[in-house]
Amino acid sequence: MRKILYTIGEVADILGENVSLVRFWSDTFPKFIRPVRNAKGNRMFSDEDVATFRQIHYLVRTGLTLEGVAKRLRDDRASVETELKVLDSLKSIRDQLVEVRSSMSGKRH
Repeated sequence: MRKILYTIGEVADILGENVSLVRFWSDTFPKFIRPVRNAKGNRMFSDEDVATFRQIHYLVRTGLTLEGVAKRLRDDRASVETELKVLDSLKSIRDQLVEVRSSMSGKRH
């Protein structure tokens, strides 16, 4: 079951980044990330926000500036999402191959 809203700490864990960076990105990209506030005033992020954070994380890691990230999200967001899906698929295939290799190395013929 998927969560409805994620805390800033949970988003940071998903991305493997620190909370201050997630907060910075949230403040830097208000057109793309729209957190809601809970009763305590903490930011809570939707699945869509988490997907956007993943896109930002990916684009920053490819070397784009923050302005470049905003431009790609504004002009070509669908291709960014497609690139992320392809990367996720490749990582999954790699994990499966590593698992197969591990299971085969344990067996003697």
